[in-house]
Amino acid sequence: MRNPLFSILVAQYNNGKYFEDCYNSIIAQTYQNWEVIIVDDASTDNSVAVMKELIGDDSRFKIEILPKNRGCGFTKRRCAELASGEICAFLDPDDSITEDALEIMMSEHEKHSEASMIYSKTSLCDEHLNIEFERKSQQVKNADPYFFNFDGFVFHFLSYKKSFYNQTAGINNYLQRAVDQDLVFLLYEVGPCFFIDTALYKYRIHENGISTTTNSDKAYFWHWVAIIDAAKRRNINIENLFIDKALRSRREQALQKEIDYYNKSLVFKILRKLGLFKI
Repeated sequence: MRNPLFSILVAQYNNGKYFEDCYNSIIAQTYQNWEVIIVDDASTDNSVAVMKELIGDDSRFKIEILPKNRGCGFTKRRCAELASGEICAFLDPDDSITEDALEIMMSEHEKHSEASMIYSKTSLCDEHLNIEFERKSQQVKNADPYFFNFDGFVFHFLSYKKSFYNQTAGINNYLQRAVDQDLVFLLYEVGPCFFIDTALYKYRIHENGISTTTNSDKAYFWHWVAIIDAAKRRNINIENLFIDKALRSRREQALQKEIDYYNKSLVFKILRKLGLFKI
């Protein structure tokens, strides 16, 4: 029976306070043939000390510390370069996976040798990693040149075959956010993807998240940078798509803000009652 190596890739920056949950979820895996590649992006907190204390002399963990901060794209690309496993998957240091996540993923890759990537459902959690709800997901259509994951169905836990990743140009090291989207687009272009209808990943939402809360607008911008890169590779024109998806969305948000302002305004409430103003 085959027992391929599974590489868990951890791009780390200032998440030492959360790393223990991530570490414990790895140690608890029912699938045992794994390695962990950690690339620390010149953290300014105590992350490296925390990680080294937890890991000890466990040779399955390999840590590389960058001499200066390079950003998420560079760090994740470096993780992918250092991986030795036949199957790879990113796990953010502030998140965790279920104890059977690797076993289920490995089994699905064995069933689907043609798959470039396989993804599962995600449980969205609070800062203490308490599950709040499952994120909606489903199987997406393969081989569609205009697939850009706008619905976010292809999300964590996402694993891929390194042999397929090696057919791509690799993660764009210029990206500061939306790096996972870039990886999805790259893998989508070299092979089909398959969905597991089970939540295998716990995604922690907190104020310092790179793509959540106050950083969501920045993530949206970098998502479009990744989309434009993919469109170039696919040799397609996305001008109308940009107008439809990006500009219309922003216009609708602006209109909603204006409506909210009118609804809250005492003056306009009086004018509406008098029949002198209508939205």
